[in-house]
Amino acid sequence: MSVADWIVLVVTLVGIILYGMWKSRGQRNMAGFFLDNQSMPWYIVLLSIIGTQASAVTFLSAPGQAYTDGMRFVQYYFGLPLAMVVLCITFVPIFHKLKVYTAYEYLEHRFDLKTRTLTAGLFLLQRGLSTGISIYAPSIILSSLLGWNIYTTNVIMGGLLIIYTVSGGTRAVSYTQTLQIAIIFAAMFLAGWMVVHLLPAGIGFNDALQVSGKMDKLNVIETKFDWKDKYNIWSGLIGGFFLALSYFGTDQSQVGRYLTAKSVTESRIGLLMNGLVKVPMQFLILLIGALVFVFYLYFRAPIFFNEAQIRKVYKSEEGAAFKVLEKEYKVLGAVKQLQVKEMAAAIKEKDEPLVNQTKTALQKTEALSAVTRGKAIALIKKADPTADLNDTNYIFLHFVVNNLPKGLVGLLIAIIFLAAWGSIAAALNSLASTTVIDIYQRMVRKQESDKHYLFISRLSTIGWGIFCILVAQFASRLGSLIEAVNVLGSLFYGVILGIFLVAFYCKKIGGGAVFWAAIVSEVLVIIIYMSEIVSFLWLNAIGCFLVVGIAYVIQQLRTRLVA
Repeated sequence: MSVADWIVLVVTLVGIILYGMWKSRGQRNMAGFFLDNQSMPWYIVLLSIIGTQASAVTFLSAPGQAYTDGMRFVQYYFGLPLAMVVLCITFVPIFHKLKVYTAYEYLEHRFDLKTRTLTAGLFLLQRGLSTGISIYAPSIILSSLLGWNIYTTNVIMGGLLIIYTVSGGTRAVSYTQTLQIAIIFAAMFLAGWMVVHLLPAGIGFNDALQVSGKMDKLNVIETKFDWKDKYNIWSGLIGGFFLALSYFGTDQSQVGRYLTAKSVTESRIGLLMNGLVKVPMQFLILLIGALVFVFYLYFRAPIFFNEAQIRKVYKSEEGAAFKVLEKEYKVLGAVKQLQVKEMAAAIKEKDEPLVNQTKTALQKTEALSAVTRGKAIALIKKADPTADLNDTNYIFLHFVVNNLPKGLVGLLIAIIFLAAWGSIAAALNSLASTTVIDIYQRMVRKQESDKHYLFISRLSTIGWGIFCILVAQFASRLGSLIEAVNVLGSLFYGVILGIFLVAFYCKKIGGGAVFWAAIVSEVLVIIIYMSEIVSFLWLNAIGCFLVVGIAYVIQQLRTRLVA
């Protein structure tokens, strides 16, 4: 990056940190640290919810997801708006009425301590692992920019996030997310505009869309039903609904966002607006990835997008063979340049036979390129057995660093950092609140001063931060980060949601029944996932129904035995 980019990057990040610390001054108790004394207006709640969802994983990995697999990932969010309506009717008024710090406090009121502790434990495990993956995303940037070892950058990034979260609490997270989202939207709009602007003369936005569509990158809707297909409209509407219901209704990282609102109405408006905003927002982010794909048809993509890994191969015994494959890949890239120009011209002339002919030719060249790329990846693996062989997370970063003008590169890198800090800080805050409220205060030290619990809250934040850094050290083998985070969530969210639905709607089922049902269901969900019976989104619905069904059976058996 240029000096101007570094100046923009540093000024933006330092400014956000100082703004958050200024807004969070004066916190002296847990209510202020975790809930900001429930003083947030709905628009701050909305932006905080979006900021917590939209991590660096979203802005770094989602464009790469569209580049490699098209835009069908957006179907994952189709169930979200309906989930927001259900949450506003059921979850929100209950949580506000009980004046809880965490969602899991309600479970002790309804069931017993062991059910509350189990559910909190499932959340802590899932969220702790997911946050570790989220730390890895901005670490990729530092590693690529500075050429540092990824394990070192994980520690640096995690350490900065711990300081950021411990110093501010919920107020710092919420108010800085508001500013972050404004900067993020502006920067992503500029990035999308620049992709089109950098295309060859005569190729505009509509032309890029036409080419992208012909290459199957605008595959937004997939109606074919297939249990094993990860992204189709059915898994998105049904599995996505249960995932969103659990994420926003039972995950403390999100519950903690709307519990900060002034009233039930403010929480509801924030959630409903999120339901309206999230799908088009994700659509536009994925669209940038589809446009980047077209850009690299015209200007030749690198054989591997992780440049740091390529530099390692050059220094190894496989360097000479790798360079030969690079030359072969560049020749194929030149062929694709000619073919895509022919396709674009045919599209403008509306010559369908020629469009189909050029499309077939371009697809064949793409297939040959994929073979050459596969050989290169094999050499990368041979040169470095520990290498991350999936470069999906580096595609958008490569485009930004190598093609955008000075200053804008620094801004784009800054927004990815900001997205990471906002979402990870919220996650660390939720991990700390659940640890202190649901475990420490309830089971270890029940009667202590607010000052003591605030100290333990900050200490817990540090502890979870260290745990997440350790998890980040193993995240390089997980492939697409945005997919990995959602797979991990799906392993737990269905079961947690099932516990809450039993609590809300099955009044005759007791704590013992739902406790054992949750344990059995979690084991079954993991077995189903490992057996690859269905795609991961369906695990959310399956886990939920398993808990409800098994809890009902256990309760019936207990009732008959007692009778």
